This record gives sequence, C-alpha cells and structure tokens, in this order.
Amino acid sequence: MSTHTDEIWQQAGGDALDVYLLGLVDFDAAQVLQQQLSNELRTRVDRRAICLVCEHPPLISMGREGSRSQILCEPGDLAARQIDVRWMNRGGGALMHAAGQVAMYPLVPLDRLGLSVAALRDLLTRVAISACTEQRLRAEAFPATGSIATRGGQVGQVGLSVRSGLSRQGLFLNVNPSPRLYQLVDAGLGRQTSIAEDRQRPIHISSVRECLVRRLAQELGFSRFHVFTGHPLLRRTRRLVTYA
Repeated sequence: MSTHTDEIWQQAGGDALDVYLLGLVDFDAAQVLQQQLSNELRTRVDRRAICLVCEHPPLISMGREGSRSQILCEPGDLAARQIDVRWMNRGGGALMHAAGQVAMYPLVPLDRLGLSVAALRDLLTRVAISACTEQRLRAEAFPATGSIATRGGQVGQVGLSVRSGLSRQGLFLNVNPSPRLYQLVDAGLGRQTSIAEDRQRPIHISSVRECLVRRLAQELGFSRFHVFTGHPLLRRTRRLVTYA
C-alpha cells in the first residue's frame, strides 16, 4: 500500500493544492481514486484542490468526440499487445497512454475557485505549453480539439469532465513514451510526437512533472502546495506490458 512520504511544504498562507505523485498506475485504478477523492472534496467548503500525477501502462482511452476509426489496428492486434480500450466521459478523442506520458488529473471545485470549464481547459493548456517552453520547445494550442502541438506533431491533449462542480480527467503530455505506440492511434492532428523526440535528446520526466505541478499551482492561484508520494487509497495492479 502506498504511503505519504517525501512531503514537500511550500510555505505561505491560504488554501492549498494537494499533489499526489503516483508513479506508474493502472488506468482503471486511477479512475477509481479520482472518484473517491471527488466524493471527499464535495464535502468541503474551502478552496482546496487535489491533483493526481502519474503514468499508465499502454491503454487507449476514447473521449466524447472519439470514434473507433481513430484506432489504426485490428482488435486482435490490441489483444496481442494486451492494450485495452476505455470509453470515457471527457472532452477530446482517442488517446494512447503509456509510460513516458505524464497524466495529470486535477480535481478542482470550479465554483469555489471562480472557474468555468472553458477557463480550466485554457489554464491546463497554458500549463502544458509552459512545460514545453522550459524544455526549449515551442508549442501551441488547438482549442477545437484540446490538443497541444509542436512543429513535430501532437505532443499533448486536454480532456475534462465535470460532475457536481468538480473537474476530473485533465492533461496528458508526451515526454518520452515509446514511439512505436503512436502508430496505433490517430489522435486528430496527424503525426504524434513527444518532447524527447522533438528535442532529440533524453528528457527526464521528473523535470517536466515538476514544472507541470508548479505551473498548475500558480495558474490556480494557490500560494502553497503539498506534494506527497503515493496515496493510501490507491489499489495497485500488476500485469504484463507488451510493446511489440
């Protein structure tokens, strides 16, 4: 079971953002944890928000604008690779998740922070672009699809869902995933890429993750944030990951 360790306190006043660094987490387990933490946040009356930051084993998620035609291989090929498909109530279309892609799930009480869904979507897009900029990579937003792209192709996507005034799902940014997985999905902007591929050098995912967390706290207006490793409610799963 995960425990709270490596706690980092950013000192200042006011309400705070709690950030949980979860490592490599099964996709379904992350969805269950979002639901549990959302239920907890609904009982609060302050501005506190939560953000889960993790990576996932290979899996395809399909948003509200997605279609089966975006999956560029046969079901048997996915089964051979042990890659499942999940249909999600979030914005956007098909997404290929894998280790090396940062998944960022902000659970935000929109009314208490004075945000609309569109404002949060734009905010997360700015966070992703800032992370690319810190890696000396120019990126731009495509609001119609929620995509973030560089000259090399689509590098990230924002896809949100909202229930009872609380946001779920969020931002997905390719740092250094296996390029072999890109060809399985048409994400909507043609070629897909990653920060490492565009920069043509190794990129440490921890440096990108740190920027994403820092910029998210700033954009949400939090003067402090708490960072934890793991979460006691997280259920770990183990399975074979096949790339070939």
